[in-house]
Amino acid sequence: MRKAALLRPKVNMLAWLSACLLVILLPAEAQQTDTFHIPLPSKPQLRWQKYERIMFVHFNPTTWTGKEYDDHTLPLSRMNPYLLNTDQWCEVARSWGAKMILFVAKHTGGFCWWQTNTTDYCVRNIPWRNGKGDVLADLSASCRKYGLGLGVYIYPGDDNWGAGIGSGGRTKDPAKQEAYNKVFRQQLTEVLTKYGPMQEVWFDGSCVIDVSDILKEYASDAVIFQGPQATIRWVGNEDGIAPYPNWYTLKSSDVRTGVATALHSDPDGDAYAPVEVDLPLLKNGGHKWFWAPNTDHLLLNVDQLMDIYYKSAGRGAVMLLNSTPDTTGLIPASHAKIYKAFGEEIRRRFEKPIKTISGEGYEFIMAFNKPVSINHAIIREDIAKGQRIRAYVLEGYANNAWIKLCEGSSVGTMKIDPFPEKRLEKVRLRITEAKARPVLSSFSVYDVRGYETTGLSSGSENRTITIGSWDANTFTDEWKEMIFDLTPYVDHIGQYEISFRMVTCDWSKDWGLEFKDWDVEMYGRMLPEAVERVGNSWTFRITRSQQTDKPDDFPTRFHISIRSKPGRTVGTIDFRRIRY
Repeated sequence: MRKAALLRPKVNMLAWLSACLLVILLPAEAQQTDTFHIPLPSKPQLRWQKYERIMFVHFNPTTWTGKEYDDHTLPLSRMNPYLLNTDQWCEVARSWGAKMILFVAKHTGGFCWWQTNTTDYCVRNIPWRNGKGDVLADLSASCRKYGLGLGVYIYPGDDNWGAGIGSGGRTKDPAKQEAYNKVFRQQLTEVLTKYGPMQEVWFDGSCVIDVSDILKEYASDAVIFQGPQATIRWVGNEDGIAPYPNWYTLKSSDVRTGVATALHSDPDGDAYAPVEVDLPLLKNGGHKWFWAPNTDHLLLNVDQLMDIYYKSAGRGAVMLLNSTPDTTGLIPASHAKIYKAFGEEIRRRFEKPIKTISGEGYEFIMAFNKPVSINHAIIREDIAKGQRIRAYVLEGYANNAWIKLCEGSSVGTMKIDPFPEKRLEKVRLRITEAKARPVLSSFSVYDVRGYETTGLSSGSENRTITIGSWDANTFTDEWKEMIFDLTPYVDHIGQYEISFRMVTCDWSKDWGLEFKDWDVEMYGRMLPEAVERVGNSWTFRITRSQQTDKPDDFPTRFHISIRSKPGRTVGTIDFRRIRY
């Protein structure tokens, strides 16, 4: 017994020494431990995020007036969507990969598309189906039929009660507030109990009426958009663009305000509330949420939609793309054609990866039997375990050397990384910073043909790529010198533009960026005459006029000092070659 007792310390000491040696030999990134608190998504949040694409449906008296705001000038006798077919809506949604439909059951004007006795301004009093129709009932049945989730937008206010746009349900006349509260609570209860289960509840502009008990009882399986019970956030624009990095966490105090946006993201936040990116399809030179005659010229084209897809779902957000049934009740054929082509393009690019791997760790390597052409990668975290990755580098192996393809910060549900095409023998993903051991549900690489047209607003050859980003903490009131390596992108003789594009900001303060001391390093020296600011914009034009054997014989680096005004901003740094 005594001998065994004497040996035990030796065994423990050896184990201790082995552990120390292991720590010393491990790469620094692999030594990271689970020292951070990692907020996790709820089951409704997790399901919603995995949907990736959702179809909004805006249908209202304004559909008949051609306006965006219901001014109550339309006689209800004119509202007869005689061809209305919610199966067609579901078919359109599925054509572009949407997994849920979010229906505007009641907008600011107060018109209700379900059978309710809370108001006369509703489907009961229009000619369609002799006042017996119920769009929510039809849509609920269609969504079940087509395997789609269903969400509802129910505006907290109502013009008929003096609680108009932006009110959150607060009446102008305080004496009416209590009565209206009862009306809205009844409407919300009807929608959630008769047509559910709802998977998303939208309170546009927040909700000042206490409905916490109703949501707890009837919408516990739904994500909530805005309001004190919010579990997801508005991106802060209607352009279809999420900021990058796109963090899912923020402070609990910000969530409880009911109006937190992507600007409030904090990678160290204690609350989990991912971002939704909403945009109209009628946005090509305009901005319409409701159908109107002669507006097909406003339809986004497939190239534009793909650019938006990369910058929304491709940055880990949920893309909420609108649809606009016309006065017949159908989504117009010209619109349906665009959705179908959009879905086909997503599938063409990403349905068949060259290779996919998954697992846990800080380094993932793919090897190929022979060199293959690669120009895209898609990384997906297993977000059931939280958003863990904070920084990564993607590298390719060719000619006995590793070369950097791209780098990034946040990943989340999906990060799409396009990069200049390379023929590679291997690809390596290195997680250089993480809150805890990274867990990937998938890491895939692709050879996408014809993607160069991504982001076009016309038939031109211009292509914008995102080479960086900033968040609300990147710039302060102190000047900060920045250096951007443009060597991989300045690959031809010609002119280029680097643009600082704001995605969202703190509108309550004087916001903006200020610039000074811009310069460009080219041909081995500083060349101030080769760079100019475009007016007072946040865009700078660089001219490469001298030919070398290879564009990267000499680095091209853009130098600039930047500071922020009091209102902090979030944005992306975009780069393009100017073509005509």
